[in-house]
Amino acid sequence: MYKGRHNTGTGLRALLWVLVALLAGACANMGRPEGGPRDETPPVFLRSDPASGATNVSKTQLSAYFDENIQLEDAFSKVIVSPAQKQPPAVSANGRRLTVQFRDTLRPNTTYTIDFADAIKDLNEGNILDGFALDFSTGDSIDSLRISGMVLQAENLEPAQGMLVGVYSAYTDTTLTTLPFDRIARTSQTGQFTIRNLKPGAYRIFAVNDLNRDYHWDRSEDIAFYDSLIVPWVEHIEVTDTLFASDGEDSLSVRQGLRFMPNDILLTWFNVGYKPSYLSDYKRVDRRRFTLTFGAPQDTLPVVTIVDGAPGIGRAAAEWSLLRSNATQDTLEYWISDPEVLAADSLRLSVNYLKSDSADRLVWSADTLRFFFRDPDRKKKDKKKKDEEEVPAFTVDSITGDTTFLPPSDMEYLGVKFLTGSSQDLHRPLLFETDVPLEAIDSTGVHLEIKVDTLWKAVKFAMKPDSANLLMRRRIEAQWTGGEKYRLSIDSLAMTSIYGTWNKPASHEFTVKQPEDYSSIKFTLPGLDSLTCIVQLLNTSDAPVYQAVKPAGASTVLIPFVNPGTYYARLTIDTNGDGKWTTGNPVPGAELQPEEVYYFAKKLDLKKNWDVEQTWIVDELAVDMQKPYAIKKNKPKLKRGEQAPTDPDEDSDEYDSEYNPFDRTGRNERRSNNRNGGSNGMRRNTL
Repeated sequence: MYKGRHNTGTGLRALLWVLVALLAGACANMGRPEGGPRDETPPVFLRSDPASGATNVSKTQLSAYFDENIQLEDAFSKVIVSPAQKQPPAVSANGRRLTVQFRDTLRPNTTYTIDFADAIKDLNEGNILDGFALDFSTGDSIDSLRISGMVLQAENLEPAQGMLVGVYSAYTDTTLTTLPFDRIARTSQTGQFTIRNLKPGAYRIFAVNDLNRDYHWDRSEDIAFYDSLIVPWVEHIEVTDTLFASDGEDSLSVRQGLRFMPNDILLTWFNVGYKPSYLSDYKRVDRRRFTLTFGAPQDTLPVVTIVDGAPGIGRAAAEWSLLRSNATQDTLEYWISDPEVLAADSLRLSVNYLKSDSADRLVWSADTLRFFFRDPDRKKKDKKKKDEEEVPAFTVDSITGDTTFLPPSDMEYLGVKFLTGSSQDLHRPLLFETDVPLEAIDSTGVHLEIKVDTLWKAVKFAMKPDSANLLMRRRIEAQWTGGEKYRLSIDSLAMTSIYGTWNKPASHEFTVKQPEDYSSIKFTLPGLDSLTCIVQLLNTSDAPVYQAVKPAGASTVLIPFVNPGTYYARLTIDTNGDGKWTTGNPVPGAELQPEEVYYFAKKLDLKKNWDVEQTWIVDELAVDMQKPYAIKKNKPKLKRGEQAPTDPDEDSDEYDSEYNPFDRTGRNERRSNNRNGGSNGMRRNTL
């Protein structure tokens, strides 16, 4: 009996151990859930102290509470208080609580808005609470009107991210450059903005890239402005909600709501190009040249004269150098041509130029500059040159006995570089360039030939200086024959530099492309007949690679000789007819909007030996919906798991006709789509 009782106790203990192990496993499983749907919900606002919309507030600290732990991202730049604060508030997050501590004294009878933009996100998954804002009033009432819209870059329709947008209720000639905005907001990642808590009245609205945080425009900052006064208002509307019952059935509920207008203000920013004029840099690049660099484009060239350190004190630079400048004349390169000036290791020059004074007026100013140059290998070169002079190198003809002296092994020659490769465009000149300015070219020593069978035959051509570099670049213009092989030859001694050096023989062989190697595109532009337009084909980096001008009176524009590839298109209304996009001016009395820009909404796949015709109605789509997503640079950050949007018909062929070398008229008019902006997009009020 005793043994049996003992066996029973042992079994019970074993059973208890099994139960404990199972319970421990169950606890472990409870502590390690196997997953579930990812949290994609942003933090939910619960309440704030003082409450949003509260009046007669005197507290200088605001606290807001959420349903989960939160974090802040770049609060200093993203969180903005309206009206503007001289001292930015301190914004912090701790657990589920967000705190805003004001450092400025609150104004009496004023409505305050704290706009958090996209600075708030949950702690674990980073889900963003976008467009969150709180408001309160230090007076008996709270202002509630709003103005909404979008800011784009005028030249390329890029969304303006983080740009300051502000309004003035009273506006004079000096307001924009001296007084802070009455109320402000900041643009989102998509360029959208909402200025909240406005009083009834009329406003002037601006967008500014406020680099120095003074809440008004400075001449060097980017700016956008609206042409007319804006009077905000409220529309009473019916809002339809969808309600879901516990059994899954849905029903519609209609309630009264408010729509704050206007909500489609389009601002396009530009820069007036103001830069103070001053001498920013100067240096002697090498013995032969020195450069002057200015902070702004120069309409008037400086006067450069020798002070001392070289023969001819008082001589102007035009007497002893050649000038090469860029298009805006803010970078000037002087090539010293006078041997005596060239030999001087030290030059002391007087530079008289137009400089901006404290009142931004251009006044003549004079600087005396010293330029140094000392060749570190000069002693070695001088010794080598002396040795070569004492023991000249020569060869003796074994038959005639004639002696030919050889040039020194380190003798300098005029360098020649051909700027086109082995494939030459049918419609463009051939370019070549020397490494120093040219003094003269013997045209009889330059030959252009075409290969016929195995022989080279001379071809007529014209040789001209190229406007991109008049001192050193030349262009060869000829009637090219597609598919043929050519050769450009330059004889020895045919070119002489300003330093007396000459060229070695040079030769360049190339083949001219055939007409069928190219594509072309023709746009029909309804509604623009009376306007001059610039149409550009852009590469996948949004950079122009081809351009054509549609003159006033025409309804179409053709861009021929396009290399096959993927392109996009941009159109500029060339108001002043200068052949390029022109910026605007916000100064009262001289106000001018930048020239308008439009994008073709689809990519263009241009094929070899293919002519394409497209109809382009520039205002068919809202302006903010025109630029293809593929070439936008300021793209909003994608949420976790979110895919980038695609442009219409991105994955389909752009042109329906199959390739036919005997019928180069493959056409496919732009198909309609549902991206028409309507009330959901921004439209210009000028075209």
